[in-house]
Amino acid sequence: MKRNRWGIAASAVGIHICVGSVYAWSVFVKPIIAATGATLASVQFTFSLAIFFLGMSAAFFGSFVEQSGPTKSGILSAACFSLGLLGTGLSIYINNIWLMYLSYGVIGGVGLGVGYITPVSTLIKWFPHNRGFATGMAIMGFGFAALVAGPAIQFLNTNVGLVNTFIIMGLSYLIVMIGSAFYLKAPADGDVAVQAALKANKSESEKDSKKLEKIKSLAAQRQFSAPEAMKTKPFYSLWWMLFINITCGIGLLSVASPMAQEVVGLSPERAATMVGIIGLVNGAGRLVWASISDYIGRGFTYIAFFILEIVACIMLADTTTEFLFQALFLVIISCYGGGFSCLPAYLADLFGTKSLSNIHGKVLTAWAMAGLAGPYLISVLKEQSNGYASTLYVYAALLGTALVVSLIMQFRKSRAVQ
Repeated sequence: MKRNRWGIAASAVGIHICVGSVYAWSVFVKPIIAATGATLASVQFTFSLAIFFLGMSAAFFGSFVEQSGPTKSGILSAACFSLGLLGTGLSIYINNIWLMYLSYGVIGGVGLGVGYITPVSTLIKWFPHNRGFATGMAIMGFGFAALVAGPAIQFLNTNVGLVNTFIIMGLSYLIVMIGSAFYLKAPADGDVAVQAALKANKSESEKDSKKLEKIKSLAAQRQFSAPEAMKTKPFYSLWWMLFINITCGIGLLSVASPMAQEVVGLSPERAATMVGIIGLVNGAGRLVWASISDYIGRGFTYIAFFILEIVACIMLADTTTEFLFQALFLVIISCYGGGFSCLPAYLADLFGTKSLSNIHGKVLTAWAMAGLAGPYLISVLKEQSNGYASTLYVYAALLGTALVVSLIMQFRKSRAVQ
């Protein structure tokens, strides 16, 4: 079957919008507590465990994704993620929290990690000139997923019950993800646009000539293996930048509603509305920032992230104005989402596309660590200071270290070009 690159993009979004439903976990929390009598901490640990295994499985299964191809890895992701949801339904039915940890946290977490990296390198090979836009499309689906899953979970839970909700969602995601996996396929001769352009006649206009030179440089780019990439300074620089960005972003996401209520006095209903808008901005920011990075470069995009986040954190620590609070919060979340979507393209720029899934997975161990560190850090600082201001100043300082690293990376790249 002949593939269309927009069909490939739709299949990538199909997988990500399924596994991205993990961001809607908070909708499950109160119903699970009511059904099982478990504590809030024990139920929330399920989410932390899923994020941890997402990052770790992305690292350990990266080579499998590259060697087996997107169809087989997509099917593995679908099987694990759906089995995790079905097992969670069973754990609630028999009231066993340890089965929930195993199902949603471990098995589902593996499905999350494999599913997250499965479409990325394939999609970049179909869109070599717009790597940021390509990965932004898929990872946008991950960010937007909560907007779809949240209302669906609420509706199903109200009408069919919690256990049946997990069964229906597990089977539905299985169908969508397997269908998407069967359509995903890497182009036969590497980057299709690169190959086509190299076979084309020489361009007549200066603009087309420059474009052809860019295409030739992409084709001649060195292709790093994961072990080779892990011996370079840029690999660990990106790991640190991602870790800091996620630690701060996911920490704020975990307290968005109570923070809005405490700091600027939003009602629970209005705070919930803000959380919904956060999901929208998280998803849209991934596509917008990734597309911008195609024009200004990945390095300058990350520099912009950290400058905006530092300023926003400092201002947020002192604001009591409702509009400004929400605007600053959304700026931080857009940069948080953008950091995810620009990462695969940045890795492709640095290390090539041959082992991109494997290299991407290794860097995503930063997500696993940050998923544990972010919520813990903000809870400890909040308890010690009885407020969020000191936390935001700490975040600004951490983001400052990431800014320094990003500036050094860009400076070294500029010197290498000269």
